[in-house]
Amino acid sequence: MSNKTVKIFHGPQHPGITGNMSVELDLIGETIQKARTHVGYLHRGFEKLVERRTVIQGFTIVCRICVPEPDPNEENYARAVEQLAGIEISEKAKYIRTMVLEMSRIANLFLWMGGQAGSIGLGLIPQWSVCDRDYMLDLFEELTGGRVYHMYAYPGGVRRELPDGFLDRLSELLDYYEKRINVYNNTFFDNTTFRSRAIGAAVVNKDEVLKNGYVGQVARGCGIKRDVRVDMPYLVYDKLEFDIPIYSDGDVYARALVRRDEIVQSIRILRQIIKQMPKDGAIMQKLPKHRRFKLPANDTYVQTESARGAMSYYMAGDGSEKIRRMQVKGPSLIHAYTLLENLLVGSELSDVAMTMNSLGICPPEIER
Repeated sequence: MSNKTVKIFHGPQHPGITGNMSVELDLIGETIQKARTHVGYLHRGFEKLVERRTVIQGFTIVCRICVPEPDPNEENYARAVEQLAGIEISEKAKYIRTMVLEMSRIANLFLWMGGQAGSIGLGLIPQWSVCDRDYMLDLFEELTGGRVYHMYAYPGGVRRELPDGFLDRLSELLDYYEKRINVYNNTFFDNTTFRSRAIGAAVVNKDEVLKNGYVGQVARGCGIKRDVRVDMPYLVYDKLEFDIPIYSDGDVYARALVRRDEIVQSIRILRQIIKQMPKDGAIMQKLPKHRRFKLPANDTYVQTESARGAMSYYMAGDGSEKIRRMQVKGPSLIHAYTLLENLLVGSELSDVAMTMNSLGICPPEIER
């Protein structure tokens, strides 16, 4: 067998790549010797774009930081502005925001399921899961006016009241999803092909998680119960009952099972929100005009548990109508570089897409 090293680029055109990025691979035969991540030039420089606009204008930008999951970025931005400005939103607005975040989590996890299955050639699952995700996008369109970019969690509350009958339609969709989980168990999670490919693949251990700060399903797939909703409760998560799924094997399959169980827990959370949703209360606090909205010379730090792990925002004001400094930290930077590049060494070319999809990488979150 030849020991000649061959260099190839996996992506960005390859359907297994999570977004507009590529991985430069050095191969001997089919075995990866070295991997280097290139994130490309998609949706860049968000932090500086926000700093050059007024506080309210910046709100329309942050949802692009992760296209499949804009809502945690909206929530972080709105909550950071509110903490700096001393704004307290109503209990109803908190419940609505929590509902939106869990709806977003389910939609993102269905999209992940299609990518994870498609990465090993299971073509039926992406057709099903993307369709099932679309039912949630229908509700987002009804609530916010947009299917992908919602721009709904606004500093001071939320932009729109719940449409008549919205909670009933959400409840009906949750009934449907509960039935679909069993279908996905039979066709995907218990699928012999997926199990044989995913079990024992791309293993991450606890020590690596603790050393490098990996989050989300990477941590929970190693048996580490790490979740911002429990560790640093925000909105109304401290009033809701739910479990944090964990598995101990640390491989692609363990991370998949964590995500499956998180869909179930999000359904459980949404059921409680539907029952507890306040009937009265302002959805939006009165705010100054955007050119007069000034943040004090202070700073704050907020976190949200996205569907892929902890999303963190640092924000500082200087007394003007613009944000002096904003910095965003999501799971993608450490997962796409430190983790992905290490995991791929020694694995086969055919496992690149499967491994990448298991890590929850969103390229615009890196060159922010």
